[in-house]
Amino acid sequence: MANIMMGSTAPSCDAYLFFHGETLLPNVVRAFLCTVALAYCFICLSAITAWFFKSMESITNHSREVVTIDPQTNTPIVKHEKVWNYTIADIALLAFGTSFPQISLATIDAIRNLGQLTAGGLGPGTLVGSAAFDLFPIHAVCVIMPRAGSMKKISDLGVWLVELFWSFWAYVWLYIILEVWTPNVITLWEALITVLQYGLLLVHAYAQDKRWPYVSIPLVRGERPEDWVPAEDASFDHDKNCDETNDILPSQNDDIADIFSIHSYNDAGYHHVPEKDIEEPSIMELVAKNTHDDTYWLSIWRQQFVEAVMLESPEQRKIDSVCLRFIIICWNSIIVPWKILFAFVPPYQVTHGWIAFICSLIFISGIAYGVTKITDQISCVAGVNPYVIAFTALAAGTSWPDLVASKIAAERQVTADSAIANITCSNSVNIYVGIGFPWLIDTLYNYFVYREPLYIDNAAGLSFSLLVFFATSFGCIVVLVMRRILIGAELGGPRLWAWVTSAYFMVLWVVFVVLSCLKVSGVI
Repeated sequence: MANIMMGSTAPSCDAYLFFHGETLLPNVVRAFLCTVALAYCFICLSAITAWFFKSMESITNHSREVVTIDPQTNTPIVKHEKVWNYTIADIALLAFGTSFPQISLATIDAIRNLGQLTAGGLGPGTLVGSAAFDLFPIHAVCVIMPRAGSMKKISDLGVWLVELFWSFWAYVWLYIILEVWTPNVITLWEALITVLQYGLLLVHAYAQDKRWPYVSIPLVRGERPEDWVPAEDASFDHDKNCDETNDILPSQNDDIADIFSIHSYNDAGYHHVPEKDIEEPSIMELVAKNTHDDTYWLSIWRQQFVEAVMLESPEQRKIDSVCLRFIIICWNSIIVPWKILFAFVPPYQVTHGWIAFICSLIFISGIAYGVTKITDQISCVAGVNPYVIAFTALAAGTSWPDLVASKIAAERQVTADSAIANITCSNSVNIYVGIGFPWLIDTLYNYFVYREPLYIDNAAGLSFSLLVFFATSFGCIVVLVMRRILIGAELGGPRLWAWVTSAYFMVLWVVFVVLSCLKVSGVI
């Protein structure tokens, strides 16, 4: 056992990260370079997230044909139904997808840590800090997003309460295994149970959505509009003008894809099947159709590279302000290497978006690995506790997809369900998958190689952060409930009170960050 390492995996400050002469520079300069590189990685993360969201939209838009018989006319009717249940899509795709940067970072941190008995600090610290960022700043943004005077409330309180319960229970569970059952130690069974609870969340949420007896809360579901996204905000019909390639090519100049059409039922079409059989297409017709489809998506893929090197879109060239156009050109020049790299991701129109979905995950994992190397170097040259970096820079940077997703939902959807569900479900995913899966990797390795559990370095600081999170999150949820009772909605309402609520949420986040950083730094 003497060869088992118990220390940190942080690299030596004598090792260079960017170039050979880097170690000759003062530590202040090296820390500045690493900070700039970290910010550049977060910009890169935002760029690939757009591809990820578009592929996720294509997956969730996939529908299947269900044939029923009209009882009056006795004729078959074909109904196109979504394959994905919208509650499961919120948890399994939306929340999981927006939390994947944190999950990748924590998993890579765990893999790098194999062979040591102590867990790394970047993963857990980032995920707890991300939970606070999701709950406070993202709520602060969402509450002011609806148009002045408009209000948006949760239509299905039952599903939200289930998601909220599992979100809070995740952090209660984390505190129990850190401080109560096996203090400062994570066993193999604790890690395994943590991961399995994600499956219980999915089953319970689905049961609540379907109102299964005995396991669901007996609350009446609010009225759901047939079109979850308002008509004036809904995307244009991609089926129209399908021969006009330029009309349906994805624009890389968009800040983010509209993933929230997963709740839109515009394409749930109904039509009667003709009484006589449809003539089967010939082999030549099938070959011609497949050739046309291949040419279609290849032209889209080619257009991705064309748009990647464009410094100005046709819309941006119409801007009158020269200064603004110059800023846009400079910004696009900075990110053009990432845009060219991500143009290699196949179009999301292929295989319902699954290939683009997987390729996006691979790129996100690669970026997360780069982020872990840079934060190690910052911690080394600046002498900053890794948990402090995780609670602040890493948590905010990796939570950017969560912020954008909830912001778009708060702006464009007619209810507050997905905007708030993304926050609560992301917090659950952070613990059950983001912390549970990396800990499962390390505990499995330690169990079979050393017959030892996984020891948590600075567990007291992490437990203290959980307690602060409990207290501040209670204040956040109470305000949301009071807004529902007094104003009638969680989001929007009178502009003054919306801004007051937003400022209050930001204060809660500052309190969490300051107290957590002081604790892990040994100040308190």
